[in-house]
Amino acid sequence: MNSVNVKQQSGFTLVEIAIVLVIISLLLGGVLKGTELIENSKVRRSVNDINGVAAAYNAYVDRYRAIPGDDGNRAALQARGGLWTDVPSAGNSNGRLEVNRNQVFNAQGEHDEFWEHLKAAGFISGDPKDTSVSALPKNAFGGMIGVTTQVVNSSLAGLKVCLSQVPGKAAMALDNQMDDGDGAKGVMRATPGNNNGAATNPNNTELPAPYSEDSTYTVCMRI
Repeated sequence: MNSVNVKQQSGFTLVEIAIVLVIISLLLGGVLKGTELIENSKVRRSVNDINGVAAAYNAYVDRYRAIPGDDGNRAALQARGGLWTDVPSAGNSNGRLEVNRNQVFNAQGEHDEFWEHLKAAGFISGDPKDTSVSALPKNAFGGMIGVTTQVVNSSLAGLKVCLSQVPGKAAMALDNQMDDGDGAKGVMRATPGNNNGAATNPNNTELPAPYSEDSTYTVCMRI
C-alpha cells in the first residue's frame, strides 16, 4: 500500500496579520505619544527656568538691596559666610547689571558673577565657585541659560533671560505659553540659531519670519 506524504503549508491567516498590524500601530502610537510628552515636559521645564530666574533675581534684590552680578566687593561678599566664602568674583557696584548681547553665552561682562551670586545666596542650585561658561546653567534642550540687559530684537529692553538651542516647535510652544506666539513682538523675542549645537547670542534684528519647526532659536524673555 502506497503512503502519500501530505505537506502542510504554514503561513499567517488574515486575522493574524490584522492582529500584528494592530499591535504595531499601538506601539508606534505609544512611541509618538511618549515623544510628545517628553517635548511638552521640556517646554514646561523651560517656563519654570525662566520664572525661577525672575523669582531668584527679585528675592536677591529684596534680601541684599543689590543686583546679583553687580554686587561687590569680593571681600564683603565672602564675609557673608556660608557658600559666599569661595565666591570668585564680584561686580563693580555701579547699580546696574552689565551684560551685552554678545556676552550672553560667553560669560563675559558681569554675567558669570550674576549666576555665582544667585548660587551663593541659595536662590538657584549649583556651585558658586564655577566661573566663565561653566557658571551658566543648562536648559532643557541641552543649550545654555543666560541673561542680558542690552536691547535685543530692535526694542526689547530691560533684564532678559535667554535660552539657546531651542527647537522651533518648542520655541513656538514656549512663546505661546508665555507671550503672544510672535518671536518678533511682545516680551519674548527670538533670534535664529545654529543647528550645529553651538549657542547663538541674541541680536538686535527682528525675527525675519514666523517660527519654523525646521529651525533652532535663541529665545529671550524680559523678566
